[in-house]
Amino acid sequence: MKRYIFLAVIAAVFLVISGLAYLCHYLIFRDTHHIFIYMVGDLAFLPLEVLLVGLIIDRLLHRREKQALLRKLNIVVGAFFSEVGNQLMAELLKHSERGAEVRQRLRVTNQWTWRDFRSARAFARTFKAQCRVDATALESLKAFLGLKRPFMLALMENPNLLEHEGFTDMLLAVFHLDEELKARQLLEGLPESDVKHIAGDIERAFSHVVTEWLAYAEHLKSEYPFLFSLVLRTHPLQNNPTPVVG
Repeated sequence: MKRYIFLAVIAAVFLVISGLAYLCHYLIFRDTHHIFIYMVGDLAFLPLEVLLVGLIIDRLLHRREKQALLRKLNIVVGAFFSEVGNQLMAELLKHSERGAEVRQRLRVTNQWTWRDFRSARAFARTFKAQCRVDATALESLKAFLGLKRPFMLALMENPNLLEHEGFTDMLLAVFHLDEELKARQLLEGLPESDVKHIAGDIERAFSHVVTEWLAYAEHLKSEYPFLFSLVLRTHPLQNNPTPVVG
C-alpha cells in the first residue's frame, strides 16, 4: 500500500512541475496556440516512444544480459561435463545399438561450422538409441550416478541455471534416470515393462546430454579455441579419445 502511495505522490509532483512549466511559458509568451501544438505533438509521439523504449530497446537489453549470463554459465556447464557428462555419455553410449552411427554423425572436428553443429543437435534431439538394458550395465550406471549425485545437486542450487533451460532440462532427465535406478534395489530379473521404461529413460538422458554437449562444444570453438582443442581430443563420441596431441 505504501508503495502505491509513493508512486501516486511522485506522479502528482511531476504533473505539478509540468503544469508550472506550461504556466511559465504562457506568462512569458502569452501564446496558448503554441503550447497546445507542442502538447498534442508530444502526446502523439508518446505511444511510439513507449513502443521503442518499453518493448524493443528493453527486449534487446534483456537479450544481451541473458547472453552474457549464459556465457558465464558455460563455466558451470564445463564443470558438469568434466566431472559427470563425459563419462556419462560414454556409459550411456554402451547401451546403444547405434553407437557406431552416433560416433560417425557426431564426430566433431575443427572444421565444423555452425551449420554442422545445428545439424548434429537436430540429430541428437530426435535420436533413438535403441538401448540394450542388462543388469550388470545398469548396476554400473546406478553406482556412477549415485556417486555423482551430490555434485549435480550442488549445481541445481545455482539460481542462474533457471535461465539456461536446456541445461536444466538435461539435469532433470539425468536426475530422473538416477531416481528410477535408485528406486529399484535389484536390477536383475526386471519385468519387460520395466526394462522398456528404463531404456526410454536412458534414451531421453542421452539425447539431452549430447545436445547440451554439442552446444557447449560450439561455444568453446567460437570463444575459447584452446579449451575446444582438449574437448576435441577427449570427448567420448569418438572411437579412441585421448588427451595426447597427435
